[in-house]
This record gives sequence, C-alpha cells and structure tokens, in this order.
Amino acid sequence: MTEVAGDITAMDCVYKNPNEAVEDRIQDLLQRMTVEEKIGQMTQIHRGVTSDAVIKDFFIGSVCNSAGKSGNDVMSEDWAKMIDGFQTAALETRLAIPIIYGLDAVHGNNKFYGTTIFPHNIGLGATRDYDLARRIGSATALEVRASGAHWVFAPCVAVCKDPRWGRCLESYSEDTEVVCNMTSIVSGLQGTPPEGHSAGYPFLAGRNNVVACAKHFVGDGGTEMGKNEGDTISSYEDLERIHMAPYLNCLAQGVSAVMPSYSRWNGSQLHGDRFLLTEILKDKLGFKGCLVSDWSGIDKMGQPRGSNYRGCVEAAINAGIDMVMVPYTYEKFINELTSLVKEGKILMSRIDDAVERILRLKYTAGVFEHPFSDSSLLKFVGCKEHREIAREAVRKSLVLLKNGKDSEKPFLPLDRNAKRVLVAGTHADDLGFQCGGWSKTWQGQSGRITIGTTALDAVKATVGAETEVVYEKTPSEETLSNKDFSYAIVVVGEAPYAESRGDDPEPSIHFDGAEVVRLVAEKIPTVAILVTGRPVILDTIMLEKVEALVAAWLPGTEGDGVADVVFGDYDFTGKLPMSWFRATEQLPMNLEADGYDPLFPLGFGLKFKKG
Repeated sequence: MTEVAGDITAMDCVYKNPNEAVEDRIQDLLQRMTVEEKIGQMTQIHRGVTSDAVIKDFFIGSVCNSAGKSGNDVMSEDWAKMIDGFQTAALETRLAIPIIYGLDAVHGNNKFYGTTIFPHNIGLGATRDYDLARRIGSATALEVRASGAHWVFAPCVAVCKDPRWGRCLESYSEDTEVVCNMTSIVSGLQGTPPEGHSAGYPFLAGRNNVVACAKHFVGDGGTEMGKNEGDTISSYEDLERIHMAPYLNCLAQGVSAVMPSYSRWNGSQLHGDRFLLTEILKDKLGFKGCLVSDWSGIDKMGQPRGSNYRGCVEAAINAGIDMVMVPYTYEKFINELTSLVKEGKILMSRIDDAVERILRLKYTAGVFEHPFSDSSLLKFVGCKEHREIAREAVRKSLVLLKNGKDSEKPFLPLDRNAKRVLVAGTHADDLGFQCGGWSKTWQGQSGRITIGTTALDAVKATVGAETEVVYEKTPSEETLSNKDFSYAIVVVGEAPYAESRGDDPEPSIHFDGAEVVRLVAEKIPTVAILVTGRPVILDTIMLEKVEALVAAWLPGTEGDGVADVVFGDYDFTGKLPMSWFRATEQLPMNLEADGYDPLFPLGFGLKFKKG
C-alpha cells in the first residue's frame, strides 16, 4: 500500500508540509476545518461500527477496539490490514486528516495471538527495575505497531491503596515512589525525549514507538473499600501527594495522552471535574496533549447510566475532555455536541482547544507522514528477544515469602535431579490463568490461549533427564500416599478478572486452592506458588504446612522465569509492591499508621543468600 492517498503530499498548504513547525501546521489546518469536521475529530468510535462511509460522512478522528469477549485468535497482520482500510477512507475526506487508532495494550499487545504477554503491573512493581519497565515499553511498542495501531491506553499509574480493588493488578504499588519510578515505561513506549523537551508537550521518537496514555486521572486507586469506579475521599493535598505525583513523571517524559478516571473525588465525577482536568492538569501542570475519555465515559456519568446524556456531554467537554471514546452511539454524541455548540453552551474556543490537542497528538504520532502500517515490524511479534525480556521480568517479579519451616534449613532452591516430583494445582498448567485478565479477552480465560510456557512446561524443561514429573491438577489420595516424591510444586491462585468483576471484599485463593496446598503439604514437602493479581488471604494452616511460599503475581506467557528462580539459576530479588494483610479487617493498610501489622510488610522479600 502506498504511504499516502490523493494529494496529501502536496506542499500547497502549511498543514501538509512536514518541513513546517507542528504548531503552524495545527493552526493552518484548524482554520480550514468546519464545525462538523472538528466535532468528528473529537469522536472516537469502535471498529465494529466503523466503515468507509462512517469515516467519510462524520469525519471520524479516531477508532479503537475493545479488549474482546469472543476469545477467537486475532492475528496482528489481519488487524493492520483492517486499520489500513480505515485509514484509506480517512485520507479520502476533504482535508485528508488521518485517523489515529488506539487499543488496550496493558501488559504487552495482549489481545493478539502469539504476542509477548508480560507480567501485569503488580508484578513489575515487585521488580523495582525501572530500566526493565522501559525495555518492556519498547518491546510492546514494536508489537503494537506491527498490528497497525498507533496509540496504547497505557500505562495505568494508579497508586492502589486497597487490594480489594479489581484493578489492583494494574497498579505497580501502594507506594507512590515506586509507581513514579515505574513510569519509565512511558519512555519505552514513546521513546526518550531529548534534553530540554518541554514537560507536558507530547513526544514520540519515531515509527517504532506508540502514543502512550497515562491513566486514570486521578485517585482511581484510592477509592473507599477498593470499589472500582468508586469515590476517593481525601484532601486535595493528599490527592496531589499520593495519586497525582506519577502524572508529573509522565508529563516530564512527554506523555501524549491522559485518560480521566470513571471514579469520583469527594463525590465529584472525574469525567466532569473542570478543576482537576483543566485548572490543574492542563493549566497548572502544563499538559498540552489530548485528554481522552474512558470507554463510554460520558454514558457512565449519568445516574442511572445513560441518563441526561446531553447534560453529561456538556459537562465533560466543558470540563476539558478533548476526545470522547463514545464508542458505539457516535451519531447521538455528534448531534448533541453540535447542538450544544450552536446554542452556545459549549464555546467554539473549547472545541478549537480540543481539536488543537488532537491534531498535536496526530502530528506527534507521525500519522500525517506515515499513515499506514509497516509490515516489516511483524517479525517482532512474540520474537525471542521480547520473550527473553518477559522471562527476565518474571524472574525479577517473584517474591519469596517463606523458605523452610526452619530458617536455618532453606527448602529452595529445588533439586533439579530429584528422582520424582509432583506438580499440582489449578494454575500449574493453565496459560490463561497465568496471564490473568486483559489477556486475549477483557476478562481473561482459561487454557492455552496463546503461545507461551506454563509453570508445568517450565518444570519439565528444567529438571534432569532422569527426573520423573507427575502432574495432577488435584492429586488423588493414592498419589499423595506415594512415598517416592522428593517434593511437590503446587501452583494455585485467582481466576482471571478485570475491572469491577475483580472487586472482592475477601481476596482469596480460588478453586479451593488453599485446601489442595494443605493436603499435598501434609504428605510431601511442598513449595506453593501463588498466581494472583494482589495479596490474598493466606490460610494459617496452609502457611504452616508449606516448606516454601512464592508470590508469582500474574507472570504472563513466559513461565520459564518461575523455574529459573525456584531451581536456583537466579536468586530471588522481588520485593512486595503491596503490604500483605493478615485479615481483611485491616484494610486499607497504611504503612505510616501506628497499628500497621501486616503478615508481610511492603518491600518484604527473602533471598537464598542471606545478607
């Protein structure tokens, strides 16, 4: 496919000329646009309702996709062809303004078959490795670009204060400083801006990078009881100190987009909070990029959902939202916004500000000069180099919570030349469980969802040629009575989830996993490996029975990283990104409180070698 369509390369006007300054190009294009074209640019729609006619008739500015529900294998090359088709239609509009395509790539390009799926953020926070986060961003950017997309709705820089929150897995830590440092992923996704780059002004290094979007502004990790889309009750000073600080790091790296939260701050809906979105983020902090709503963010402002839609559009746009992820009822949104402009309830100056920011995003992303996908990048999808980075991330994310009933007699590392080994548990041979939510589908699913290595695969590949590995998800009494096992590896955890479906007043090990661990550990020396998106309730008896306990979080596709450490090729280096509570009555835990008494404190993590 050719790079451009029609006369878009013509130098007869400033906005088409790549040699002109970006701000001059923006102003030149803006003054040529009709109200209809401007409102079209502010509209982001789902690919399922997108067609050539829709793009051309409504001057659509952006297209996105959901994380998916079907579970069908989606290939990167097919997606790139689809996006290129949408782009061709956009370039045939009067002004040939290209679309920008966005998707959720929250731990790799996680929707697509064969991509590298990295540990979720909670695991990356355990690594405390900021260069690793940057490298993961760079790898993700290449795999996203291979699928034709230009923009990722990541990273989530929430500071999770309560593990009952269903998005705890998307948070790097309860510690603001850790989250701030892990924002280095932005420079991986977008590239590192040059020295002297103006903080708040969008940056993108080139065609191998993607637009990043810091989310969810602001306080989404601080809601009462950890309720998703709930209410964060705090002073402005605490909001700024705890939850806003990571955004300053993102702005310093030239993050190009910010997404407001579904949640509220002291009862005020973030999608309609002009003080925070405009007066603070845009005016005080100097953000010059695009503020994009969350999925159906305007609909969710209505109580009940979808009610007073016109009033919600007015509130959201006037609050400072520039682009709305509609995503389906685009005609309704466009009609209401157009009417509000005509009636003077939304001023043209606000529309122009929004469109300036959207065009700045697009010029920064390079879609005017390079609107189409680059098929040469397909070789990076799930490549060995990226899988090695993911494997390294798994190794560094593992947190050793217990090693030996007697601290003087460590149980780990395991003997790879043992005669006979039992592997058990619901998560030992389930790649979908290992990846968690936001993996192939929105909520995640069970089974061999993509290309990758389970914990069982990794154990089999690591032990000696003479070692017999016996796998039973739930071992029988006959198996457990066998005296020939040198040790057992039991991998248990949570079922996959995302967002509100993950809210849990009693975070725990699912599928009676704690009971399976206990039954095995009573008969065979056992290391239990927890595959969870957060700290969970740990049964006291189980904790006493096991010889060793490892928090593996949600490691993604590269299960070999688990075997690398438990068999001793590498030592444990991970440190808890969150306090591990004893009982839910302690939640939310506060490191600075006098009554702070966790089972394992923030930053806890044992090693093989003491000192």
